[in-house]
Amino acid sequence: MDAIIIVLVILVVLVVIALVQTIQVIQQASAAIVERFGRYTRTLNAGLNIVVPFIDRIRNRIDLREQVVPFPPQPVITQDNLVVNIDTVIYYQVTDARAATYEVSNYIQAIEQLTVTTLRNIIGGMDLERTLTSREEINAALRGVLDEATGKWGIRVNRVELKAIEPPTSIQDSMEKQMRADRDKRAAILQAEGVRQSEILQAEGAKQSEILRAEGDAKAAALRAEGEAQAIRTVFEAIHAGDADQKLLSYQYVQMLPKIAEGDSNKLWIVPSEIGEALKGLGGNLSRITTPNGGGSGPDDGGASALGKPPRREQPRIE
Repeated sequence: MDAIIIVLVILVVLVVIALVQTIQVIQQASAAIVERFGRYTRTLNAGLNIVVPFIDRIRNRIDLREQVVPFPPQPVITQDNLVVNIDTVIYYQVTDARAATYEVSNYIQAIEQLTVTTLRNIIGGMDLERTLTSREEINAALRGVLDEATGKWGIRVNRVELKAIEPPTSIQDSMEKQMRADRDKRAAILQAEGVRQSEILQAEGAKQSEILRAEGDAKAAALRAEGEAQAIRTVFEAIHAGDADQKLLSYQYVQMLPKIAEGDSNKLWIVPSEIGEALKGLGGNLSRITTPNGGGSGPDDGGASALGKPPRREQPRIE
């Protein structure tokens, strides 16, 4: 009786184990490789799968999602014999679980070594300056080589990124000094350009100011000349309209003499010939006023004949 119970218990355990091995649940975005007696049989996809217990064996479960693998910094020599450390990040995805299992023993290690060798070949043909400014070119070259090499492994490389490019410390110091010198140079150029532009604007402003001032002076002089001409014209018209005689003109000439002699700097001044004529006419008028019956022996000799003096010669009149 005890032996029967033991056998039944053993059978139940075997049945449970067989059921566990028979029913395989594969998660979404995953795949499983099934081997029968050590030979590949099939690939199990996501969901509930049935296998033959104790005969079929699940060798490997592979994640089919896109994976991100950062690689440690790798020393690389540039074309100008400088050592730089470059960090890379690989974005890949398994597209064929069978090839990723049987075509390569460790595809992550294989991708890393292929990335290092390819990176050294690419950077070896570039100088430091081009290496620092050609990230997109390096990424594209790396992706092309890796995608072609890993295709037979059932892996697709989606992206390759250079996370960091670190040149030596001495080179970094030299680059910082060069950048600082370039910034100082640009600042000096901008300052000189600003000073030059300011001086140009000031010169243009002074030029425009002088032009406007000259135009204003010219207009003011023209207006003054026009006003004086108008005043002279008005006076001339008034004189002709008033029909002034010789007496009035002579009197006006005499009144203008003190104004001509005004000022301390007037040491020499010229008397026009018209003033002599006016004085002569004014003197004749005064003689006729003070002498009874007109005085003198004639209208032109001014009384010179009565005094026994020869008659004065009349000066020619300049008109």
